[in-house]
Amino acid sequence: MSDIDPRLRDRFAAYRTETIARITGPGPDQARRTLRRRRRTTVVAVAAAAIALAVAPIVANAALRDDGSVPAPAETGEPTTTPTSDPAPTPSVPLAPSTTTTTSPAAPDGRISRAQLLGTPVTLPAWRAGRGCPTSAVRITADDREGANWLLALDHGDVDGDGAVETVALVQCVLGSGGPMQVVAFDRDEKGKLVTLGRVVATTIDKPQWLFTLDVADNGTVRVQVGDIAPGGGWRSEWSQRQWRGYRWKGDAFAQVSGPTSFGTNKHDVNLVVASGDLVLTEAPDGSRTGTVTVRIRNGATGPAAYVGLRLGLPAAIRPDGDGWAACRNDPATTGEPVTCDLNRLEGGKELRLTLGFRVAAGATVGTGKADVAARPMDATFDFVEEVYEVDNSVTITYR
Repeated sequence: MSDIDPRLRDRFAAYRTETIARITGPGPDQARRTLRRRRRTTVVAVAAAAIALAVAPIVANAALRDDGSVPAPAETGEPTTTPTSDPAPTPSVPLAPSTTTTTSPAAPDGRISRAQLLGTPVTLPAWRAGRGCPTSAVRITADDREGANWLLALDHGDVDGDGAVETVALVQCVLGSGGPMQVVAFDRDEKGKLVTLGRVVATTIDKPQWLFTLDVADNGTVRVQVGDIAPGGGWRSEWSQRQWRGYRWKGDAFAQVSGPTSFGTNKHDVNLVVASGDLVLTEAPDGSRTGTVTVRIRNGATGPAAYVGLRLGLPAAIRPDGDGWAACRNDPATTGEPVTCDLNRLEGGKELRLTLGFRVAAGATVGTGKADVAARPMDATFDFVEEVYEVDNSVTITYR
């Protein structure tokens, strides 16, 4: 029996008949040799295909095994060698490396509008000790109602460095015409709930006593304009010294990173109080009349007066006399009416006492009258400084 598939035999016969009809071959012997060569090639191809069909199920079965092992080879009578490690298969096409990229979830968006902040209950950091405003589950208000947490300013920026925007607000606890203030940072959690990140800065009983405004810089620094003394009670807002201070989030709290850390002397932080006795003139041996006035000047504030200007509204005929004027920086004898005496620095809480002598020249006529004795604070350039309570800066005395 021939070892060639009948289908191949028929195909070869048809091919031979067609070819012979078209060309003249090299002869019977050459044709037979060619045919035998083609038969051998066909047998090899058929055998290779049969082997591939037989091996394919084995490979597929190995790939489907849960433990990834290859089935044991069939018994051949020869000893088998167990490799120390499974040989890696060689793919016909290079495989691209498998890369797993882990992407961190985006930080929650903490941009909160003014309307959202006013409409959502929030928790504020505690106000300073004493009568204050509520801090837990309260609504910030848009007006200055007594006992309310009043929203004064708002800005946004990435203050904690997480790549998302947060909200920073300036809030005041309204008490009378003032009340403590603080700057608070807000954010959202993963569920979108409004949460309090922390307090940036707050007013104190000492200084700063006032917060004017805020903004968030591109680098996340919260800049706050602070004032040394709170306006109100006669203190004007423009009298307060203002500073810009910067604060950064340090992981669990805000800390100051830029700007001044203290205030200098505020020239308006002074309160001079004047007291004086009357001037009684008596006859002197040379026919003139002399007398003294004791003037007390007290600084009732905490801040110093750089200089003090004393003025006595006496008639021109009553002139300064004696050593009591030695404390004056100027020469009172050369001044007209009123008599002036410029005094040096007077610290807060300190008092200055002067005993000032006067003389009326012989033959000059001075009756009885009244005069104002006043003291006003001056700054370093000798300009007069306004103070909160000026009613007690002067008194009226009688001279006779």
